[in-house]
Amino acid sequence: MTPNAHPLLPGRLDRPAAPPVETEEPGRRAAVRRRLAAFLRDDGGAATAEYAIVIMAAVGFAGVLLAVMRSDEVRGVLGDLVRSALSVG
Repeated sequence: MTPNAHPLLPGRLDRPAAPPVETEEPGRRAAVRRRLAAFLRDDGGAATAEYAIVIMAAVGFAGVLLAVMRSDEVRGVLGDLVRSALSVG
């Protein structure tokens, strides 16, 4: 692992820096271009967005599982399974 690498963010801190933005443009325009270039290089919120997507998928899966578990057929099968497991002989 390189000295600048982070174990949870591989490739983010040890990637080569973007080429510098030309500063030949006068004043405010050059400053805006530098800020835009820095903003486009930053991917700090990417992990948060990925976590949000995974959480939404888990909530969807839980909803489907809940709907299946509440059906009469599944309740009957699970009830029979529990009764047979607890019966003696």
